[in-house]
Amino acid sequence: MQTFRKDERLRGKKVIQLLFKNGNNLYVAPFRIIWMDHETNSKHPAQVLISVSKRNIKTAVDRNIIKRRIREAYRKNKSYFYEFLTSHQKHCIFGILYLEKAPIPYKDVEEKIIIILERLISEYKRLYNLH
Repeated sequence: MQTFRKDERLRGKKVIQLLFKNGNNLYVAPFRIIWMDHETNSKHPAQVLISVSKRNIKTAVDRNIIKRRIREAYRKNKSYFYEFLTSHQKHCIFGILYLEKAPIPYKDVEEKIIIILERLISEYKRLYNLH
């Protein structure tokens, strides 16, 4: 299950606007996560949006490297999060926004993505009284 398919990406202007308007925020430096529980048409329990600001990272090459690292770390570590969502019949949409002014190494990105997924699980448990 270590894939990252097109229908796992959050697309659609209305859904993205809804996420930014009504979503909950988490901050795990250098990432800001906006998430919400939202039923999707996707067969996957979660959909993700990855964003790197042009204001902070000037060159497209660096922005693409960062997005590639985030996607790869997410792809490799999402299985536990998917199992949790599936077992509780929940669906999650979330955005990962990169806030740093320079690229960070892949190892650091992967550590932060793991922390983010664990925090999302704990937020679900807290908000919906899940065990």
